[in-house]
Amino acid sequence: MANTAAPVQTSTTTWNIDPAHSMAEFKIKHMMIANVKGHFSKVSGALFLDESDLANSRVEASIEAASIHTRDEQRDAHLKSPDFFDVERFPTLHFKSKSISIVRDGELAVEGDLTIHGVTQKVRFAVEGPTPPSKDPWGNTRVAIAAITKINRKDFGLTWNAALETGGILVGDDVTITLEVEFVKAA
Repeated sequence: MANTAAPVQTSTTTWNIDPAHSMAEFKIKHMMIANVKGHFSKVSGALFLDESDLANSRVEASIEAASIHTRDEQRDAHLKSPDFFDVERFPTLHFKSKSISIVRDGELAVEGDLTIHGVTQKVRFAVEGPTPPSKDPWGNTRVAIAAITKINRKDFGLTWNAALETGGILVGDDVTITLEVEFVKAA
């Protein structure tokens, strides 16, 4: 007898990143004593949200490497150069999720491929959210997430450094990446 079970219905919806209300920030040690923070101002992408089972959701995001800002024009120019991001050759940073698991209510672990400087590595983000959907004053429905991970910049080919006269190095290896992202439900 043939299987007559009805096809499984999914409740996946598309939510686009709102770049005006989203931020990709990083911090790294300077001279082994203090954190320097910076951010990328041009973030785009989408969340494909399965509201019946978050584990079936996926996310993809891109960041324009040249949109880096650290509050110092000389440092920004150096970070855009071939010593670091080499924005002419590698204009975007990219993340594509591979799996999402529920840690507890309101907390997710999102694993996926992060590409920086033409090198792709598997990373895991600790994610708060998504928030419950909320209507904005213009009739759009929004959700938000906050995510954090730590990477070693050398794993992505970002190896430039300088030795300090007093010992140690100018730029740390560990980079903390923090994302605050608002998504708008697609029509």
